[in-house]
Amino acid sequence: MGTDAKSVDEQLKSRMTKLYVILVLLGVLVAPSWSASLDMINVHSQDQLLGRSSSGKTRDMSAFDPNSLGRNKYTPPEEKNAQFWYDLAHAEIEKRVNLPQADKRKAKNVIMFLGDGMSLSTVAAARILKGQLKGNTGEEDSLSFEQFPHTGLSRTYCSNAQVPDSACTATAYLCGVKTNIVALGVTAEVNFNNCSASEDPANHVSSIAAWAQAAGKSTGIVTTTTLTHASPSGAYAHTTNRFFECDTDIVKYGEGQNDPATCTDIATQLITQEPGKNFDVMLGGGMGKFLPKSIVDKFGKAGERSDGVNLLSKWQSLHPDGALAYNRKQLLSVDATRQKKLIGLFNSGVMDFHKLADPVQKPTLEEMTQKAIEVLSTNDDGYFVFIEGGLVDYGNHFNVPQMGLDEVHELSKAVQKAVDMTDPEETLIVVTSDHGHPLSISGYPGRGTDILGLNQHDTDVNGIKYATLNYAVGMQQYLDENGQRVDLTEKIKDPSFVFPSYIKGALGVHSGDDVGIFATGPQSHLFSGMMQQSTIPHLMAYAACIGDGPTLCDRD
Repeated sequence: MGTDAKSVDEQLKSRMTKLYVILVLLGVLVAPSWSASLDMINVHSQDQLLGRSSSGKTRDMSAFDPNSLGRNKYTPPEEKNAQFWYDLAHAEIEKRVNLPQADKRKAKNVIMFLGDGMSLSTVAAARILKGQLKGNTGEEDSLSFEQFPHTGLSRTYCSNAQVPDSACTATAYLCGVKTNIVALGVTAEVNFNNCSASEDPANHVSSIAAWAQAAGKSTGIVTTTTLTHASPSGAYAHTTNRFFECDTDIVKYGEGQNDPATCTDIATQLITQEPGKNFDVMLGGGMGKFLPKSIVDKFGKAGERSDGVNLLSKWQSLHPDGALAYNRKQLLSVDATRQKKLIGLFNSGVMDFHKLADPVQKPTLEEMTQKAIEVLSTNDDGYFVFIEGGLVDYGNHFNVPQMGLDEVHELSKAVQKAVDMTDPEETLIVVTSDHGHPLSISGYPGRGTDILGLNQHDTDVNGIKYATLNYAVGMQQYLDENGQRVDLTEKIKDPSFVFPSYIKGALGVHSGDDVGIFATGPQSHLFSGMMQQSTIPHLMAYAACIGDGPTLCDRD
């Protein structure tokens, strides 16, 4: 190696050492900095989807209506029939199984991981950050699921939305049918906020969790959001509006059209109706949706229900031998050989960002994954479990990738735990996302450029360096009085820095690009190529020989 090459190499090593020290220091500083600037009780609630500033103060949301997501959108008539999506999925299965089949293994167990809002650019940025935290350049690193043998792409649009939300996507990847935005577990025949239509069983679509239960398998849901949040609710709920998490929400978001007496809220469906009431494991946040306003929950907040019903007491009466956990110690102490039913609620609302969570009181996604598998594995007939890293989405909505990318790392650890605990000959593991976020990795930064810093190799036309990571829509454009970009050299060092965006909005938005699918285990080769998001549960069912569609066992 020549002298010049050695010099460049030494400079790079020196720069990476400095970067590593900076990232470690940021990791230490970020929790107290954010804790000081955010009212975590208020921010980690339903209001997150309506927008909260990084200072914890509520923005003027008078111009923002969450129900606007569902209004005035066209649905192609043929897509209102569930059979349209079943036929499409069956055709995609047929195309794949007609190829040479080397894998004859049947999946006894199916584990589906979801990184909510985990766009491919988010995956790439998280990979780079992971490597840089080790003191390396970063680009060469890999997340656990990136090492899976089979990958594909999922098309995320919904029946009436070019860019989806987490409800219509959950219906797609858990029920196998695309529906209208904001709706859960119903066909696109159900118009927005038409509760009578969503109560009609003729408009219901069943989930892979129900298919697994019918086959005698154990089932569960795990999330870092709430048990009644859009993604996990796709496994059990049927509703016109994802925001109907408890009876109080029906009044709040129902626009005067819906009565809690005749419109069943999501929390009630989970505890009292199939398939939710049959779940063996339920772990996440959102205790407030299950308790009446007259009761203060384990975290010092009053319940949210107006009907006076204590759904946790109802669950306990239905499962007298079941275990309830409210903190990390209680969860880890659950004996899976004795307690076959488990519900864990670890916050009033959504769980805390991992960087902000109390490590003594709050379990990690990896720990929740481990306990869920321990409990579900006691069933000799196998299990299906849905596990969501839901706060990736929140980090991107807030334009704070330093939080969102850390949540991807937590998801990656949980996936690796599942790999380590299961037999690859009998367990299919699928990792995907519901939708993207318009996060870009921009310019031509050199190898090892701090992924959370400024691009040191490019400037705008005025000679001002810009952040490597940028969002299309968000809260901060960092412009001076003349509309010119300001120098972010010092600002970006703040651990609570809100990353730049092009269009000003109340908070970040979703994107309509395709998302990745990563699979390993029996029949994992089927999860390759481009597919409709609604095909995913049908492929999992095919591998496990469950449900009413085509299965591997049909070919014996």
